[in-house]
Amino acid sequence: MTRVLVVDDSQFMRTVIGNALTTAGYDVETAANGSAAIEAAATYDPDVITMDVEMPELDGIDAVERIMATNPTLILMLSVHTDRGTEATLDALERGAVDFLHKPDGSDSRTVTHLTADVVEKVDELADANASSIALARAAASAYATRTEQSAGTSPAVAGTGGQTESETGVQTEPSRSGPPGPDLETTTEPDVDSLAENPTVVIGASTGGPKIIEALFERLPIDLDAKILVVQHMPAEFTDRFAHRLDSRSAYDIREATDGDVIRSGEVAVAPGSAHLEVATNIGGRLRVRLDESEPIHGVRPAIDVTMQTAAEQVDDRLCGIALTGMGADGADGIEAIKAAGGHTIAQDEATSPVFGIPCQAIQTGCVDAVVPSTKLVETIVDAFNTDGETDD
Repeated sequence: MTRVLVVDDSQFMRTVIGNALTTAGYDVETAANGSAAIEAAATYDPDVITMDVEMPELDGIDAVERIMATNPTLILMLSVHTDRGTEATLDALERGAVDFLHKPDGSDSRTVTHLTADVVEKVDELADANASSIALARAAASAYATRTEQSAGTSPAVAGTGGQTESETGVQTEPSRSGPPGPDLETTTEPDVDSLAENPTVVIGASTGGPKIIEALFERLPIDLDAKILVVQHMPAEFTDRFAHRLDSRSAYDIREATDGDVIRSGEVAVAPGSAHLEVATNIGGRLRVRLDESEPIHGVRPAIDVTMQTAAEQVDDRLCGIALTGMGADGADGIEAIKAAGGHTIAQDEATSPVFGIPCQAIQTGCVDAVVPSTKLVETIVDAFNTDGETDD
């Protein structure tokens, strides 16, 4: 039976969340603060942990970091809808947590009943996640710890795990790294940026587990690529602006949350806001103009990866690359097909390094993915997609 550890300083919240999970068929243990959570994770070896952010003695952020270093586990953060709660949640995702939910705080119609239903749904998703993603979470926490200790040097990338991966569709794959993370997993070879195509465009789509993968990608993506990049990360509206600011602070690219009518130039990145689909309206003179569409969700989500990828495929006549990263569901599969049909290059994250292998798996099953790679190889594979070495105009 799948075991879930519920961590919250409120006895009431531990009880209602625990009861909901027990009713759903899970074996439940509880802890009242971060220190107790660390001990419980070592004692009970849970499959999933729900973790409150703000707790006495030791908060959820520090607890995540310590658990990832000793008993790597899939962790779902529960936070209040405040500026402080938003920033803390993003910190927790960076340190290894894979997803989050808002706790009701009286600011809207959300209730404890909504929360418990969402917790059960999310735990169902995480319980089905690839077990090898635990090692990815541990590597993410190790990378965070290394980065905070270093005052200079190469920023570590999120490391993968596992052996040779072989796609059932015969797609080119790259092996992941196996074993516990060590110094050799904290740095990677810088990609070669010679002989690159002009005016490249990249569209990145992700959901559960995506933020830390995307952060690691932008820490290493060379500005010499000179790409225009669109990012669609399934995330509530109040998170996407802060997420864009975090990416901007760690990358040579100019990264911001997209606004309606924005023009995206080479070396710039637009992050889809959590309240609207991000569409490519025009591509003129090597510049993308985007628009926001607040129409109904697609695949139950807004922004939808498919919308951005499909409109990019329609409008971009320069080199184009679509990337399907970790997440639950089928969003992005149609977009990958559209980019491939338009002559673009397509990449999917491999199973071994995907906390949830839904989105990349669905993309791979279309038969339109050119390369399946671990998270550590994403940057090199993106650069290779725009390499013109040896090409001619014939």
